[in-house]
Formats: sequence, C-alpha cells, structure tokens
Amino acid sequence: MSVVIVTGSGGLVGAETVRFYLQAGYTVVGVDNDMRARFFGAEASTHWQVMRMQQESAAYIHCNEDIRDAEAMKRLFARFRGDVGLVVHAAAQPSHDWAASAPHIDFSVNAVGTLVMLETCRQVAPEATFIFTSTNKVYGDTPNRLPLVERATRWELEPGHPYAAAGIDESMSIDQTKHSVFGASKVAADVMVQEYGRYFGMKTGVFRGGCLTGPGHSGTRLHGFLSYLMKCAMSGREYVVYGYKGKQVRDNIHSQDLVRAFDAFHRQPRPGEVYNMGGGRFSNCSVLEAITLCEEIAGRPMAIRASDDNRIGDHIWWISDTGKFQRHYPEWRLTYDVPRILREIYEAGLQ
Repeated sequence: MSVVIVTGSGGLVGAETVRFYLQAGYTVVGVDNDMRARFFGAEASTHWQVMRMQQESAAYIHCNEDIRDAEAMKRLFARFRGDVGLVVHAAAQPSHDWAASAPHIDFSVNAVGTLVMLETCRQVAPEATFIFTSTNKVYGDTPNRLPLVERATRWELEPGHPYAAAGIDESMSIDQTKHSVFGASKVAADVMVQEYGRYFGMKTGVFRGGCLTGPGHSGTRLHGFLSYLMKCAMSGREYVVYGYKGKQVRDNIHSQDLVRAFDAFHRQPRPGEVYNMGGGRFSNCSVLEAITLCEEIAGRPMAIRASDDNRIGDHIWWISDTGKFQRHYPEWRLTYDVPRILREIYEAGLQ
C-alpha cells in the first residue's frame, strides 16, 4: 500500500511525517485547512509549510478540507481506495487556553474530527495503520499530586518515587482529575482510538506526547513552548512565565524522533496500544532552564515577565517514561536533547 494520509499536514508533526514518508518513496496526502491561523492568528498559520511541501515534491497531494466533514473525508479516502496503508492523525486544536474560550469548536475538532477519521478509515481502509497524536494532558492534573521537591531551577520528583528514575508511565490514571477543556476533548479522542483497535480490531496506536517540538513549529503564545520561547529570544519580544516560579518541568521530543517512533509502530502495529512519548530523562528542562539556554544561544538577555497565575490543568512536573515503547520497539532511540533542539530552532530562525 503506497499512500499515507496525514491530517494536520502543515503542522509540526504532520509536516515531519509528510517529509519522512515522501523520502521513503510514498505518495502522501495531506489534509490541512489552516485552522491553526484561526485559533492563534496569522503568525501561527501553517500555510507556508504546505506551500513548501507542494514545491518540494510532486508526490505530495494537498487536501484543503475539514476533518469534521465526513462526506469530504469519505471522498478523499475513496479516491485512494486499496492504496492507503497508513493514516497519521495529527490535526487538532492544541491549546487548553484557547479551548476554554470555545469548547464546542475544541470538542468538535479534537473528538468529533477524530471519530470521523476513524470511521472513514474503518469503512474504506480497514487494513491501514491508524496513528493518533494524543497528549499527556489526558492525565489531567494528577501529576501535580506527586511528591515534588523544589530545586534552584526546577521542581523535581522526590528521590525513591517509582517515577523518579524514568518518568511517568501509562499506568497513571486518567480519571477523577481536572483536565482542562482541551484535555477532556483529547481524552475522548484517545479512548475512541483505543476502542477502534480493541473492539473493531483496527491497527490503531495512541501516542501521548509531552512537548512536541522542532524548527517546523509555528510557535505562538498559547502553544509551542520551545519554538515560541526562541522566537522571543531572537526578536526581543517579552515572554511571560505563568506560575510555579518558572520551575515547571517539561520533557521535549523532536518531531523527527517522534515520527521515527510512528514508523516503528506502523511496521509492527499493536492494535489499541497506548504509549507515553516524550523526551524522557534524556531531553527535559524547566522554563527557567530553557530561558537560560535561549539566552546563551541567541547571545542576548530575554525580556521576561513573571505571572503568579498558572494555566489551568498545567503540569508542574512532567517527564515521560518511554520504556514501554522501547521494550516493544528496541531499535528506536531518542537522538535530540533540549540544547540540540534549541540550537536547530535558532538556526532555522536565522534563515
């Protein structure tokens, strides 16, 4: 099967997926109607990325449709009936701040859009692998109940805790916790993708990402931590740190490492499986630590303003335990740490 369908193809993960499979010799169909610009404004538009991919390869076919439009998705899948081997569903409304301002739109994109893609795939391409980019926000604020210790530049998990050595694994409950509206819509999609694997036997996989990043990110104030931070460092724009003294910790995974994980799953799918997927202990930082790195790389101090108000449902400490995925796919390894990621984002910003 020679066709890969990628939703959110102009976004960070979508575009990385497109390029990966184009280089591997596939025909790639991208679905993206640039709703990111509607969510976050012109600077977050993915149009530039789509234009670049169309110029780079004749094997990239773009579809400017909405994933919530079931008839449009049916027509698209039917056009390539018999040839679709992989669907990577990366389209989403990705911000919990924005979601609170428009819950109906957030849920329709994240939950209903995912259901449309799943059911269309089941009806037209049931043998295809279906990969879903979920989020660690499905765990809500449960991670904030962990025993944390304040250090000079970060919060850290109490030594000896089961998650201390490798991070948070998939055994953490997603129930009875404050998710944010965004987190709730992603929970609905996450569970539905699992169900299509377990109930219908489709080759579905759920990847619960931490901070997904890389130079292809159209970072903006409400979404795209490292990308937006470096954008502020390079431009002199003020960066606002929300709560927790800037010591909140995130693991960061480069989009290339993530897409290589997608491909490993596609080659040997495990229907209905769920993986925490992030930078783990190999690639993580606090906001303060990231600011210091950005200042060093950009060669200038940043304009920083601190707010005591943390974002609702925000994690104080998140590091993903990728051990389960590595046990299932031992050939896969992380290759990018935070300093390397930030240097690449900086160099891309100079072009």
